[in-house]
Amino acid sequence: MRAFAPHCKTTSGVRLVSPAAIDPRTIRAYRETEYRVFEEPPFSLHVDRFSAPLRRAQHRRNVGCSAFVTAWNPFSRILDPAANAARQRRLAEELGRARLAFVPGIGLHPTEPWPGEESFLVYGLDLDTARAMGSRLEQNAILWSGDDAIPRLILCGSARPDDGSRVSGK
Repeated sequence: MRAFAPHCKTTSGVRLVSPAAIDPRTIRAYRETEYRVFEEPPFSLHVDRFSAPLRRAQHRRNVGCSAFVTAWNPFSRILDPAANAARQRRLAEELGRARLAFVPGIGLHPTEPWPGEESFLVYGLDLDTARAMGSRLEQNAILWSGDDAIPRLILCGSARPDDGSRVSGK
């Protein structure tokens, strides 16, 4: 096995249970979603399922971790397309300034009618940085994979607006 960048931390000890603020149906929807990566060739990621294409893509870039992140729909509240596009564009600019390798993707639920969320698979993003990015982008969760190429649902633990509401659906 190839040696990977030491900064890619593993998920051991990571809390993967849902915090009370996120509706369990939302967590279930995240787990059921297909995370499509527009790499060459394209492939899909599924929570807690090994991905040989992800492993090959990480190896090609000599990284041992990656994260699937989006700026769309903060805290799973649907924004209009223009607002989502602007948020995603700012994320792409941020990733470019940081000189991170990334490719576009989209998260699509297999049965629910909501629109897919444009996303990026970011190579070499360690767990703490990926979680912090998700929190900063006001996301409930991200996908993160170490060199085992098993995408894990990582809850970000962001502070939500204190309106007493719960997020439901996606």
